[in-house]
Amino acid sequence: MKQTLFFASGNPAKAAEIRAVLPEQFELVTLAELGFHEEIEETGTTLEENAFIKAAYLHKRIGGLCIADDSGLEVVALHGRPGVLSARYAGTPSDDLANMVFLIKQLEGLSRQARFRTVIACILPDSTRYFFEGVITGHIADQIRGQFGFGYDPLFIPAGFDKTFGELDPAIKRANSHRTMAIMALVNFLVSQQ
Repeated sequence: MKQTLFFASGNPAKAAEIRAVLPEQFELVTLAELGFHEEIEETGTTLEENAFIKAAYLHKRIGGLCIADDSGLEVVALHGRPGVLSARYAGTPSDDLANMVFLIKQLEGLSRQARFRTVIACILPDSTRYFFEGVITGHIADQIRGQFGFGYDPLFIPAGFDKTFGELDPAIKRANSHRTMAIMALVNFLVSQQ
């Protein structure tokens, strides 16, 4: 029997990334699949807070094993920005192109060293909570490159590669992504609890 993970996200790209690496003994069910269509407001000041807000929202309504993530691009020269504001860095929520163009302008003449970080909040049926993190270092390209992925993927070049996440084959990106690292930490924990 599969263990169901209720995922407090309406982002189909995130769900697809997670499903692609989730072992077959787990099933991911999203907000939309549960019939929830309202946006969960991210009012936290950290990735951890936002992930927890979303997981707690869903757990309060349905119980079960609820997870949520929040990810951010953290640029060293910008003191960790855009960070928790990554999705709305240019001012408009979820406008990937505007965010990337704004970031390129912010980095003129500055170091492009950066990292992508994902935090997953997990609330068990008994309300116990855990956090799992995935981090990948790299740098920001000087222009948008590639068409794969979402968010800042066409700008982020992971360490050890010369292509952005947006240029890399999606399977290679998944194998090297911050989100995959966080979800595998969660999976390893859940398997150890069985």
